[in-house]
Amino acid sequence: MATIKKDERLTSSQSFSCVGFAGILSKSVTSPLEVVKIKSQVGTFHCKRAFWQSFLLIYTNEGLRGFWKGNLVSCLRLFPYSAVHLAAYKKIVHLHMDELGYVSQWRAILAGGIAGIAAALATYPLEVAETRLIVQNCREPTYAGVLHTLGSVYRSEGLLALYRGFTLTVLGAFPFSVGCFAVYMNLEKLWQEPPFRFNSLQNFINGCLAAGVAQSLSYPFDTVKRKMQAQSSHLPHLGGADVHFTGILDCFRQMIRNKGISSLWSGFTANTVKIVPYFGLLYTCFEMCKQVCLYRNGYIVSPLSYTLAPGVDQSLGPYELEEVRRYLRNRNFRSQESYKNRW
Repeated sequence: MATIKKDERLTSSQSFSCVGFAGILSKSVTSPLEVVKIKSQVGTFHCKRAFWQSFLLIYTNEGLRGFWKGNLVSCLRLFPYSAVHLAAYKKIVHLHMDELGYVSQWRAILAGGIAGIAAALATYPLEVAETRLIVQNCREPTYAGVLHTLGSVYRSEGLLALYRGFTLTVLGAFPFSVGCFAVYMNLEKLWQEPPFRFNSLQNFINGCLAAGVAQSLSYPFDTVKRKMQAQSSHLPHLGGADVHFTGILDCFRQMIRNKGISSLWSGFTANTVKIVPYFGLLYTCFEMCKQVCLYRNGYIVSPLSYTLAPGVDQSLGPYELEEVRRYLRNRNFRSQESYKNRW
């Protein structure tokens, strides 16, 4: 699901940097909610109480540092994930374009889902490391950092342990794509106007709605995936999971039998609360970074506003605009030299 539209006035490196910075800041600010969500999904003792009590219990047992466990690896994962996702998405969309370069909405969403699976496959070991770091008690750690976590899991549990639960990422991509499609197909009815007339606030609300619906449908798969990532016979209390299982189906069965079907949505409150600040910061930071880049490229008069620079063709790409400027500078220089030679 695309949440930020590409601006052709930015170079590829500028777009990547803007998305990366916005993603790091939004992840870092909302990290406490992510920690509570993952602990609730795994079922550690910290999160067997109400939503707000979980924060207090984590703070009591681990301090403020406990709310940013795994944030570094989550931020590191953002860059390769975004790069693979973007490359795969462009490739898949290009294959489904018609003669006029048009791609239907459902094909674009499907392409996003497949690209997400490819990106998850490339970065899945980092997600496993993130889960292990969040679940452990940072005052009595088993793992000392990202590289130590990856190395320890590989040495003690084998390579496959770094991909444990990946099947659930693939299975969860389908209800996620269905949720996005259902929301986007009803946006015209919601706003009573066509999508090309949506303003920034409407697009922000649309992104939050699509994320909320899509994540609610795919959430049970994510919950089981987190339990599979966390469980290990080499860790104290088998990794802290509240049910012990032998596989995907057994995990679903154990959860429903012992905890009820609602346990598949453990931590969903924290996940839902996280949506608005996460997307809000993502949009805001991206736009701020984009303004600075547009100012450096010469499209706007100030990095603090979107006032367009006079006489600049906004349809030109950054390299094309630079070529035009170089040509005009050279022409002015030759004109001045010619004028001096006449005198």
